[in-house]
Amino acid sequence: MPPLALTNIEAARFRPQAWLRNAHLQSILPSLPPRRSYTRYRARALRRAAQPWLLDCGAGVRLQAWHSSSAEPRGRTAVLLHGWEGSADSCYVLSLGIRLLAAGYDLVRLNLRDHGDTHALNHGLFHSCLLGDVSGALRAIAARPGAAPLYLAGFSLGGNFLLRAAAEPALPASVAGVVAISPVLEPARTLDALEDGSWVYHDYFVNKWSASLRRKQRCWPGDYEFSARMRSRDLRRMTDELVRAHTDFSDMASYLGGYAITGGRLLTLGVPARILAAVDDPMIPPDDLARLAPTALLQVARTAHGGHCGFLTSLFGPAYCDQYVLEQFEHFSAR
Repeated sequence: MPPLALTNIEAARFRPQAWLRNAHLQSILPSLPPRRSYTRYRARALRRAAQPWLLDCGAGVRLQAWHSSSAEPRGRTAVLLHGWEGSADSCYVLSLGIRLLAAGYDLVRLNLRDHGDTHALNHGLFHSCLLGDVSGALRAIAARPGAAPLYLAGFSLGGNFLLRAAAEPALPASVAGVVAISPVLEPARTLDALEDGSWVYHDYFVNKWSASLRRKQRCWPGDYEFSARMRSRDLRRMTDELVRAHTDFSDMASYLGGYAITGGRLLTLGVPARILAAVDDPMIPPDDLARLAPTALLQVARTAHGGHCGFLTSLFGPAYCDQYVLEQFEHFSAR
């Protein structure tokens, strides 16, 4: 019998300026020059002082992370994870990092396999079912000398990864909780949304993914050849062909289902989990939230506006999601 639908979904108070109530503007603006330049300027000290970590994630896998120490440490470490084809330097990661450092959290910004400048680190190709990469990275961070309690926050696919990791039995005991911003819920429906919605998102991911595949090919000459697969410029076709050629899944449907978090996937959560999602998200259908498994550890805050990983209050003002993450982290610490 399938699990009952999640009912612990509450409306969140997020009131952007009137001109920012467009879902596409919310989704795209953080990556455009005015907001992007502002965020990178604010993050210049954070990026300069960050120290690289090379994490042994087990099974021969290594992931790169960047560690920053707070000027007023409180004995807590925030681990931040970007979305698909983002990186540890994505503007939404930097914006949240600035807020958390100021609040006394040390910071670890993690790169997924083949994201950022890490295509040469591992021979195997990234795909979204490689949960062992992220679970191994969390164990490696928790095992470092002097490690503090870990507070996890992820965006989009990164939020999906961290929620899955939080439902694994091998989750480090030092993890206090997880917050996911606009997480991918049902990948098959997200792919449908990318195809049926604005061409901007579909072409954006095709371009970003194609550039990543070309870089992987350059790092491992003779081992990979993606040119023919990239020529279609069709996200569904590219996914299907790469799944069949470079994963253990027999077809794309099995692969997409492999990292869905609806149904009973989160019933085994071991720590408190929070999701912030917008009804107008152009990539994540909002009714998928009701298909999350009911558990006392999972709560969802749903906003009318915010797009995908946007939640901007104004062009240069703080993002609502940054304050939301900090508030949830503070709740976790009070348990």
